[in-house]
Formats: sequence, structure tokens, C-alpha cells
Amino acid sequence: MNHPENLKYTKEHEWVRVEGNGIAVIGITDFAQSELGELVYIEVDTVGDSIGKDEVFGTVEAVKTTSDLFMPLSGEVLEFNSDLDESEGDNPGLINEDPYEGGWIVKIKISDESELEALMDHATYMSVIG
Repeated sequence: MNHPENLKYTKEHEWVRVEGNGIAVIGITDFAQSELGELVYIEVDTVGDSIGKDEVFGTVEAVKTTSDLFMPLSGEVLEFNSDLDESEGDNPGLINEDPYEGGWIVKIKISDESELEALMDHATYMSVIG
């Protein structure tokens, strides 16, 4: 499995990539997508909303299950990946194919950068997933 060393991770298997200017990109890990199986639908109705750390910001639906997406950092949801959006690209399988680049889910404006310190680094996340 692929888990980039430059990202931060959560126990709920989301990843965070800080892009500068207080912007972060968020998605689910390769481990998460492999556990869920084939993804068929991604729902994010929170663009424009301020979401607190650990609050639900959307859902992912796989063939066998639906799972909530938890916000790893407090912030305003700026953008939902249009390639995943049913009304635009409608290709949720991008997360299965490329969870860290093409399959990112949302971009946010971080409200509290100190929350980054509570996220796991690569080594810690790898120890969690074994």
C-alpha cells in the first residue's frame, strides 16, 4: 500500500496535505479505500460551511457500506473535487485508483493550524495500520 511520508493522517484514515496560505487538501488513505472496496458515490454538501475538527463533512459510499468522512482540522470547506462530484465528473473510483492525487476530496481554509500537531505522521500512521 502507498502512504506518502509528507502527509498527516488521522485515526479515521483521512490524510491531510498542507499547501500553504492556510489551505489544506483532504482525502482518505489507500488503506481506507482498500477496506471500503469499490467506491460508487461521494457526498459532500458542506462547501462554504465552517466545520469543526472531528465533525462529519461528507460520506463515501461503497458497494457494501457507507462511511462518514470526518474533518481532521477545523476550517471552511472551500472546494469539493469536481471529478468526484455526481453533478460534474462523477468518478468516485478515482479514490480507489489514486487516493492522494486525483482522488482528493476537499480543500479547506484551516481555522486553527495548531490542530496539525495532533495529527499522525507517516511512521505513527503505519504503526496503527500495521
